[in-house]
Amino acid sequence: MEKKTLTFLHQATGLYHRYGIKSVTMDDVAHHLGISKKTLYEHFRNKEDLVGSVIFLEHDRQRRYFDEIRKKKLNAIEELMEVYRIINRVLRDYHPSIEYDVRKYYPSLFMKLRNLRREGLYESTYRNLIKGQKEGLYRKEMNADIISRLHVARFEYLSENDVFTNDELTSVKVFHEIFLYHIFGILNDKGRVFFSKNFEKYKANMVIADT
Repeated sequence: MEKKTLTFLHQATGLYHRYGIKSVTMDDVAHHLGISKKTLYEHFRNKEDLVGSVIFLEHDRQRRYFDEIRKKKLNAIEELMEVYRIINRVLRDYHPSIEYDVRKYYPSLFMKLRNLRREGLYESTYRNLIKGQKEGLYRKEMNADIISRLHVARFEYLSENDVFTNDELTSVKVFHEIFLYHIFGILNDKGRVFFSKNFEKYKANMVIADT
C-alpha cells in the first residue's frame, strides 16, 4: 500500500472514531485531509471502498499483534495471558459505534469482516489448545475442535444479541470474565497451578507497562 494512501486511511480512521462512519462524508474526509475530492477518489472508488480499507487495515494490525505472540517462546498459558494484555489495550481504543455503522450500512463489508474474525479466532484457539495439551497444561480429554467452535460461537452470540449493551461487551470487566471462563474450562491441575501462580503478577506488570 502506498504511503500516501496509508496516511489517508489513518486520518479517515480518526474522523470515524470521533464522529462515526455514517455522519462523515467523502467531502468531510477530503476537507480534513486538505485535498480535493477528486484526489480522494483516485485512491478510493467510493465511501464503501474507503470504509472497507479502514476496517480491514485495523483488522490486519490486530492480527499482526497475535502473530507476534506466536513468535515468542511462550507456553500455551503464557500465550493466552499475552492475548489478554493485547485485547485489554485494544478495548481501550475501541469504538462500538464504528462496528454498528458498518453492520447497518455496509452489511457485505460486515459479513466479510465477521468471516475473517471467525476464521482467525478459530485457528488461533485451536492452535493454542493443541499446544497446551502437548505441554501437559490443558485437559487431554477435551475436543479441541468443539471447544474452538464454541469459543467462536460465544463471541458471535454475545455481539448479536441484547443481553449485554455495546459498552458492556467492549468493557475490560466483561472481557476479563470471558477470559477466565474460557481458561478455567481448559486447564488441567498442572495448568491451574501455573496460572494461579502467574496471572495476578502478570496483570500487575501489565498495568504498569501500559500506563
